[in-house]
Amino acid sequence: MTRETRRILLDGNPVDVVRAGEVLVAGDGRTVAVADAQHLPPVVPSKIVCVHLNYLSRVRELQTTLPPAPTYFHKPVSALNAHEAAVVRPEGCKWLNYEGEIAIVIGRTARNIAPAEAGDYIRGYTVANDFGLHDFRDTDAGSMLRVKGADTLCPIGPGVVEGWDFHGKRIRTLVNGEVKQDGTTDEMQWDMHYLVADIARTITLQPGDLLLSGTPAISRTVYPGDVVAVEVEGLGTLRNHVVSGPTSIRTDVGAQPSESEEVLSTAQGGDWEFRGIRKPQPAGS
Repeated sequence: MTRETRRILLDGNPVDVVRAGEVLVAGDGRTVAVADAQHLPPVVPSKIVCVHLNYLSRVRELQTTLPPAPTYFHKPVSALNAHEAAVVRPEGCKWLNYEGEIAIVIGRTARNIAPAEAGDYIRGYTVANDFGLHDFRDTDAGSMLRVKGADTLCPIGPGVVEGWDFHGKRIRTLVNGEVKQDGTTDEMQWDMHYLVADIARTITLQPGDLLLSGTPAISRTVYPGDVVAVEVEGLGTLRNHVVSGPTSIRTDVGAQPSESEEVLSTAQGGDWEFRGIRKPQPAGS
């Protein structure tokens, strides 16, 4: 049997609630309708770790092969966002892409565990959208910090579902009601337990930490005004809308948004990072 918990603002305070049908119930007995709740991220992690490439449909789309073991990047916790909240595309940026995913939520401190043990350290699962600003694809030498780390680019929720079996579950991303991504967890080369055990070999995972487990094919650009929904069978729907930021990227410091061949290829359906293709270099470089 599954159990879903959420975190909402209730009378101005962050409160953990349990879902009972279309009602959310606080520990003190207060209730609020699901449709009326102001959601917060359902957990407060100390770290957010994301796998680069895992779903076979994405591998085929990119016309590449998987590495012998998964590779990862890190989103800062300041990127966290919630169900029904706005995702902000900064002024001066054009190439904001969605990536519908499932996030693993750690329930117990995990360090140096076997894949067969990993399930005992997982509290549950939630829906995630690993948004990326590919305008910054040419910076940070593959760390993805500026691409994936901007404020609001990690919405998760609506809740954490415990007791959910991740095998054979459908995941879809819809933009303005139109299906864009459509896959299943059976496409994953490395399952949830493997990912947890892999990271925990050298990095201690704490309760609340998040591991984003990869996305199916067809990550594409979205624009201010678009509504992006990620549906996962048994976990629910995470919905967000895209808005334009009130200020532009500063031009007096740091790398600037760009539209290189790599940026455009990634935003429109390619991913040079996994193709092993070296960009042409300027003469004399």
